[in-house]
Amino acid sequence: MSKYAIKNAEGAQVAETELADGVFGIEPNIPCIHQVVTCQDACLRQGTHSVKNRHEVSGGGVKPYRQKGTGRARQGSIRAGQWTGGGVIFGPTPRSHAKRINNKMVKLAMRSVLSGKVADQELVLVDALSFETPSTKQAKALLVALGIAEKRVTIVVPDDDVNTYLSFRNLEKVNVIGASEATTRSLIDNGALVMSADVAKQFEEVLA
Repeated sequence: MSKYAIKNAEGAQVAETELADGVFGIEPNIPCIHQVVTCQDACLRQGTHSVKNRHEVSGGGVKPYRQKGTGRARQGSIRAGQWTGGGVIFGPTPRSHAKRINNKMVKLAMRSVLSGKVADQELVLVDALSFETPSTKQAKALLVALGIAEKRVTIVVPDDDVNTYLSFRNLEKVNVIGASEATTRSLIDNGALVMSADVAKQFEEVLA
């Protein structure tokens, strides 16, 4: 267990918490992170790209000219791939780009990212992210007080904390997600990772 500072809305340290070394203190496994992020990016692809081949392009039902005697290469249709306006040869068709990866690797990648954030001092723990009503002004003031207003920030909130989500969602360079939505990509793609101490404990329970 290692000690980590907890800050309040004014940016002052108010307490310390112990973070599990097995989740926040391991040696980051860079190849594992790369494989997991690549897999998650592939699964996000829609795979709806499509082109028409020679059978789907309209026209070209008649042989352009006779087979022999013209001195030119024989042709069967003006919609073949070598003709202007013809079909595409070996073009993309709708398909799934989804990949699969072991759950152990997913958890290892998330532990590696969290440990890297702690090592780089990019993890910011706050005592609470509670807004009585949605307020983007208060949310921006919180980031200024924490000294991370100029960075790309990912904020992890409890799944049922709607007011905090609504407060941060319109801020530039800020990505706010629920704890259950956290992925390796969302945790690593930022310059500062903000969460409450309770959310950090939730990660410890899931990733231990």
